Amino acid sequence: MKKIAFISTAVVFVLAALISFKIAAKGDKNEKSEGIQFYETNWQQVLDKAKAENKPIFLDIYASWCGPCKMLKKKTFVNKEVAEYFNKNFINASFDGEVGDGVMLANKFQVQGYPTLIVLNANGEVINGTMGYYPPNELLEFGKKSMTL
Repeated sequence: MKKIAFISTAVVFVLAALISFKIAAKGDKNEKSEGIQFYETNWQQVLDKAKAENKPIFLDIYASWCGPCKMLKKKTFVNKEVAEYFNKNFINASFDGEVGDGVMLANKFQVQGYPTLIVLNANGEVINGTMGYYPPNELLEFGKKSMTL
């Protein structure tokens, strides 16, 4: 009977280890995922990073329930050319306009709808902005135009 209990415990332990390994592997894959790399931090740290690197900020203000926001994340933000350009030229930040710092940002920038996309200088002053879904080529054009303003 002790042998059966030991074997059962060992099997449970091995299964738990395999499941944990698979979850950890998925986490690693997501961390290295393709696409625009958004800093998941607070707004002040985004501003500090922009000042330190002397780069403008690309700010995505979205809502969890927003269809066009989900399309941006699924189709546009993962586009290789878009990602390379934005990752090279901007400090990228994304905030849910209904949660945490996102509420403050939605109020500060008078967000009228989601998604709202804003380019700011390193001091947090608006350079350019738009609202709604953009396919990759149009978001790339928006980013490049914003760099010249």
